[in-house]
Amino acid sequence: MFSRSILRSLASDLRCTTPYASATPLLQRACLHQTASLRASQQEASSQSSAPNPDTPLSATPRAQTSQPDAHEGIRIPSSGPATTPIIPKTRRDVPIEKQPVAPTFDSPLKVTQTLLSRLPHLVGQSPHYVVAELHARPYLLTEGDHIRLPFLMPKVKTGDILRFNRASALGSRDFTLKGSPHVDERMFECRVRVVGVESEPLRIKEKTKRRQRHTKTVKSKHRYTILRVMDVRIKTPEELLQEGAVVIEDAEDATKIEAKS
Repeated sequence: MFSRSILRSLASDLRCTTPYASATPLLQRACLHQTASLRASQQEASSQSSAPNPDTPLSATPRAQTSQPDAHEGIRIPSSGPATTPIIPKTRRDVPIEKQPVAPTFDSPLKVTQTLLSRLPHLVGQSPHYVVAELHARPYLLTEGDHIRLPFLMPKVKTGDILRFNRASALGSRDFTLKGSPHVDERMFECRVRVVGVESEPLRIKEKTKRRQRHTKTVKSKHRYTILRVMDVRIKTPEELLQEGAVVIEDAEDATKIEAKS
């Protein structure tokens, strides 16, 4: 009993003399003061943000770059005259001469029959025209304004290039058809296309396995295709053919004929 009372008295003396006992109320008061000031600042910020018409703009820096810089930036604007909008060529006439393709050269002149020359104005006068053009032994039925999606990526071409299809098995309109044997001479028509761009298919993943083999091979493929737009499909008139040096021959010597659809 005596020892227990002594221990209790010593413990009470230690509690009274510890330095942290007097510092605890001060810390609590400091924390209460900080929380109160933080709440007051948050309430003030929320009241300012909820104001309908702020005094100053939220962002003073422009979000889009302007073509005319300000005078205080110290940048001089060259006086090159009024800016003109670029002209997008739609037909061959709108393309500059230096960018047009070089005309092919032939060893012999074009040979046409008198019957073909007499029926050709009927075909030329009836528009729109179509052409069955062949590219890598694949026929494409094309008219002006069509879009072609080639099943491969055409090499050495860029977006905006103008190409010419010079191999066609047939030309025609609603009532007339000009068939070749096997192809129509390229000097009788013009079919020009423009490279619009390149498309790619979604990624395909295929798993290949073999019998009695635990290994599985994963093959990934993502093919790309060239997109073309037909700009012009035009059949030349008899006057243009004769002006370019065409020679009139007998009917039995030429198999190119114009057929009327029934």
